[in-house]
Amino acid sequence: MALKPEALAGALPVTYQLIEGEDRRQVEGGVIDEGLLSIYVNGESLATMMCSPLQLEALTVGFLYNEVVIESAAEIALLQLNQSRSVADVILTRDEVKLPRRMILTTGCGGGVTGQVLSESYPALESDFVAAPALITRLMRQLQGAARLYNAVRGVHTAVLGDETGVLVSAEDVGRHNAVDKVAGQALLDDIATRDRILLTSGRISSEMLGKARRMAAPIVASRTAPTSITLELAEAWNICVIGYVRQGGMRVYTHGWRLGLDG
Repeated sequence: MALKPEALAGALPVTYQLIEGEDRRQVEGGVIDEGLLSIYVNGESLATMMCSPLQLEALTVGFLYNEVVIESAAEIALLQLNQSRSVADVILTRDEVKLPRRMILTTGCGGGVTGQVLSESYPALESDFVAAPALITRLMRQLQGAARLYNAVRGVHTAVLGDETGVLVSAEDVGRHNAVDKVAGQALLDDIATRDRILLTSGRISSEMLGKARRMAAPIVASRTAPTSITLELAEAWNICVIGYVRQGGMRVYTHGWRLGLDG
C-alpha cells in the first residue's frame, strides 16, 4: 500500500520487497512510528513508555487517571511536552502527591505494567447497564472504521469508547494498554463520562486492561480477540461483562451475560 509520509501522522515511509507466490516486487509503503515518552509529575519521574507519538496529552492524562494519581483533568495545572515530544511535564494543583513506583512500560504483549494490586483495587461495579448484542457488533464495526493507522500500515491497536449513539472517543497506539489510556485521557479532557459506556479494543483483554476498564466504570468490555483467565476472575468479581471474538456473525460472552439480555 502506497503511503505518503506527510499524509498519515503516526506512520513512517518504508520500502519493502513483497513476495506473492512467484511475483516479487518493490513496494513503497509504511510502518508504525514508535517513540519514547517519559512522564514527570511535580518534577518527579513516574514512567517511561514506548508508544505511538499521537495524542500524547491524552495518553499522559489517561495514564495518570488509570494509575489513580488524579481523579480529574482539573487537578492538572500544567501539562507541557518538550519540543521533541519525548517528555511530558505535569504540574498538579497540589504539592503533595503519592506516586506509584517508577515504571518502565514496553509495547510487547506482556508489557502492560501497573502500580496497582488489581484484585484489591476496586469493589464490584454498581450499575444496571445493559446493551443489545447488535450494539456491540455495530460499535466493533465502527472501531474498525476508526482504525486509520491499522487500515493503512497495520501493526497498531485501536480502542474506542461508545454507547447507543456510536463511538464517542477513539485512539490508536502500538501498545493496547496505551490505546485504552488515551481513550480515558481524551474523555477526561473532553468532559465525556466513561461510566456506563462500552469499551472496545482490538487487542487481548488482559487483567491490566480490565483494571483500566473498571477504573473507567465501563460495565461492558469487548474485543476482537480473547480475554485471559485472571481477566475473567476479575470481571466476575467486578460485575463487568467481558466479550471476546466479536465478529459480524457473533461473539463469545464470558461473564455477566445478563448485561446483554442473556440468562445466567
